[in-house]
Amino acid sequence: MKQSSWLVETVLKVGAAVVLFVACPASLRGFQADKPAVAHQPSAMPDRVILNWTEDASTGFSVTWRTSTEIEKGIGEIVLADDGKDFPKKARKVEAATTEYKTNLGTAHTHSVTFTGLTPATGYLYRVGDGKNWSEWSQIRTASGKNEPLTFLYFGDAQVGILSHWSRVVRKAYSMAPNAKFMVYAGDLINKFNLDEEWGEWHWGAGWINKVVPSVPAPGNHEYGKLTPTSERAITVNWRNQFTLPENGVAGEEEKNYYTDIEGLRMVVLNSNTKQKEQAEWLDKLLTDNPKSWTVIAFHHPFYSTAKNRDNKELREVWQPVFDKHKVDLVLQGHDHAYGRSGLMAAQGVPSNKAGTVYVVSVSGAKQYDFVSKTEFQRKAQQTQLFQIIRIDGDRLTYESRAAGGDLYDAFELTKQKGKPNRLENRIPKTPERVKK
Repeated sequence: MKQSSWLVETVLKVGAAVVLFVACPASLRGFQADKPAVAHQPSAMPDRVILNWTEDASTGFSVTWRTSTEIEKGIGEIVLADDGKDFPKKARKVEAATTEYKTNLGTAHTHSVTFTGLTPATGYLYRVGDGKNWSEWSQIRTASGKNEPLTFLYFGDAQVGILSHWSRVVRKAYSMAPNAKFMVYAGDLINKFNLDEEWGEWHWGAGWINKVVPSVPAPGNHEYGKLTPTSERAITVNWRNQFTLPENGVAGEEEKNYYTDIEGLRMVVLNSNTKQKEQAEWLDKLLTDNPKSWTVIAFHHPFYSTAKNRDNKELREVWQPVFDKHKVDLVLQGHDHAYGRSGLMAAQGVPSNKAGTVYVVSVSGAKQYDFVSKTEFQRKAQQTQLFQIIRIDGDRLTYESRAAGGDLYDAFELTKQKGKPNRLENRIPKTPERVKK
C-alpha cells in the first residue's frame, strides 16, 4: 500500500491512555543530512513558498512555490486582510505559471503567481496551492508609494552551515525587525550551485518568514557553475525556478539584474558575475530618471575587499563612476566573509568622509575569513556572523549591524542635505572590534 505523502496518524490505546503517533512528510521530518533525497523531497503540499516584490511594491507582489510533479497546476488566492474568519469567500483566484525542472534530487514542479493591480498601503491575505492542497493564509502589506518610513534587512553570504548556523541569524533579524518590508541577500545564498539540498536548507532556515517578508536576492559566484566539464558556466536551475523577480534589467540578465521601487527608495540589484559594462549603461539610464530620494544597490563582489589577495579592480572601474555620478547612497555586498563598512567615498580608493557612497561588506553564514587591514573601513570584524537593519525615514537613513545574537556591532546615520552631500554620523558602540591585533 502506498503511504500518504502528507500525514499518517496511528492511534494506540495503552490502558486508559491514548497515544497518537504522527508521521509527517519527508520535507517536515527531522533533518536527515545524510539522506537529502528524503529530507528535501517535494510532495503535493506547497513548500519553499517565497515572496518577491514586483517593480512597484505598492501595487503588486509575486509568490513562488514548489510541489511534486503529481501537481500539474497551481493557483493563488488573494483577498483584502480581514480580522474575521469568512474572508476566504471573497478571495480572487489567479492561475499560476507552472514549470517542470530537474535537480540532482529529481524532478519537481515550480509554480508562480503575480498579484497585480493592488491598492497601496493595504493589507492582503494570500494562499497558494492547487485547489485541494493549500498553504496557510499569510499576510502582507503593500508599500504606500510615498516617501514613508521603511525598514529592511540585509544579509551577506549564508553559503555554509546554512541550516545549522545561518538559520539563527535570519530568525533573530526578523525578531528584531518584524515590520521589515524586504530582505536583501548579497549573493552566495548557498555553496554548491547544483545541490538542491542546499536550497532546501536555505528555505528551511528562514521558514515561514519567507512567506511574509519579500526577498530581494543578488546572485553570487556560488550560484553559478558548470554541470559538465565542457558546458558553459551558468546560473543554478533553482534561481529562476524559486524566485519571481522583476524582469526590468539588462536583456539576458532577467531576474538577476533588476530594481524595485518601495516607499522613498529605489532598490537596485546588479549581477557582478556577467555583463558588467551593459549593466553600467543600464544603471546610468535608470538613475538619470530616478523619482526616489534614496538609492541603495546590492551585488556580490565588493569594490573594496575585506579579505586577503582580493581586489575587484575592473568591476570598480566600470561601476563606481556611475555610482559617483548619481550619488548612490549605500552599497551592500558580500563574497569576502569578513565585515567592513566604509565612510563616504566619492572616488576610487579615497575615503574622504565628506561626500559619496557608503560601502558595506558583510557575512551571515558560518564560512568566515580573517580581516585584512584596509584604510577604507571605519568598522570591521572577522569570524563573526552578522545581519543588518536599515531604516529610512524622510531625509534620514539609519544603519545597524548586529551580531548573530542581536548585539549592536556597528551603526551610522546618513542625512540628506539639500544641495549638499549626505552627512554621515557614526554611531559605533564601544564594543571592541573583533579583529586580530
